[in-house]
Amino acid sequence: MNIQQYIDTTLQPYILKDWGEQRDTSVLTAPYDGRTLAHIPRMSKADVDQAITAAAQAKEAMAALPAHQRGDILDRLVSLLEQKQDIAAALICAETAKPIRTAKEEVARTIQTYRFAAHAAYNQRGETLPMDAAPNGVGRIGLTMREPLGIIGAITPFNFPLNLVAHKIGPAIASGNTVILKPASQTPLSAYFLGQLLTEAGLPAGAFHIVTGSGKTIGDALVTDDRVQMITFTGSAEVGKEIRAKAGLKKVTLELGSNSALIVDKQIDPHAIAKRCAIGAFTFQGQVCISLQRIYVHEDLYDEFVAAFINASKSLVTGDPTHDETDISALISENDAARVHTWINDALEAGATLGCGGHRDGAIIEPTVLLHVPKETRISCDEVFGPVVLINRIASLEEGVTHVNDSRYGLQAGIYTNDIHHALNAAKKLHVGGVMINDIPTYRVDHMPYGGVKESGTGREGITYAIEEMTELKLVVFNQLK
Repeated sequence: MNIQQYIDTTLQPYILKDWGEQRDTSVLTAPYDGRTLAHIPRMSKADVDQAITAAAQAKEAMAALPAHQRGDILDRLVSLLEQKQDIAAALICAETAKPIRTAKEEVARTIQTYRFAAHAAYNQRGETLPMDAAPNGVGRIGLTMREPLGIIGAITPFNFPLNLVAHKIGPAIASGNTVILKPASQTPLSAYFLGQLLTEAGLPAGAFHIVTGSGKTIGDALVTDDRVQMITFTGSAEVGKEIRAKAGLKKVTLELGSNSALIVDKQIDPHAIAKRCAIGAFTFQGQVCISLQRIYVHEDLYDEFVAAFINASKSLVTGDPTHDETDISALISENDAARVHTWINDALEAGATLGCGGHRDGAIIEPTVLLHVPKETRISCDEVFGPVVLINRIASLEEGVTHVNDSRYGLQAGIYTNDIHHALNAAKKLHVGGVMINDIPTYRVDHMPYGGVKESGTGREGITYAIEEMTELKLVVFNQLK
């Protein structure tokens, strides 16, 4: 296998394990230079129905697959990814304009994620219950077990086309489910690459399907079909709300957006954290759900922090994503870049000050720092999903917590502080799914529980936590007859 198998070709649908036939396609272009990458099947509701039918036929066999065999499949997938990680990174770089160094980091994390999934497959367990804790439980033994739901519909975004997919496919396979994957329209190449590897790893026929095409057509077909037991979605809050409204009684996990914030307390060395904060704000052009978007800095060190942060931002290299030295490249589309640029200008018109950046060249936007941003601007209220960060002054920790919580989102937040009481107070009062003490909110490792509150979603990812979402808890009680 090499990257040319996926570039400059017409891909066929991946249903029933083999490549099928499909006449209707759409052109996939590279965000950075606009070159044609491939022709992607534009599938219909009938195709989705075929995939669901095949998954339904395979789900009993998949559920009956012993845990050691599911773990072995995932272990073989890990080995294949390790052997072909350069191809995987090149595909990510081509279809997303993710700088190649960052793409390689995603592949490394993906390998770790599937390794966690393999371990989880080998180690699934229930618990015993002390039935005799109740008088009418004497003489009985209780135990729990987890059973796969059946068919999982996975709808994934463009920004981590391998690793966010792994957070859905890994736990689904580990727990014995079949899966239908709808990848983002801009990133099908990584999905097809995964499909090939899963076949090589020995995943049973019918256990994994890829459906590509219109998000609304295919997404609605998956969400509304009663044969699909669960939808796991990563994307915008607006689409997440639609999915939840249409899903009926099926399980839904939603990992949605954020405008993640950081508090910098007094007595912190700004120069020691500026580079880390800039990375959190601008990695992959800020197109990360937990990208650092808002920074609230204590007034005692505000000016010094701003200077250090701007210097760190200006040191980032913008350009061709295939070059090893590149830190920042094109956004996923020129339309997205135009939207972000409009938001920047709107904030400036509302009274914000430009610290650095702000220039757009096609789909590329310079790392942009905005100061003294009014809280009612979209840059402050909504998810930018671009290389933009605001830095505002605060007089106290309490003011910072208030600003962080003044958001419809609540995925992750961070605080830098040398005061343990401030750290504990922030951990308690910040209304988010995860609080990072002395680190940026962009921090994530792939076995931790990950998810948000408010409009950042419902449910948790992280392999063992996702398995809980993708399985049903069953109670068994033995009456010890005498």
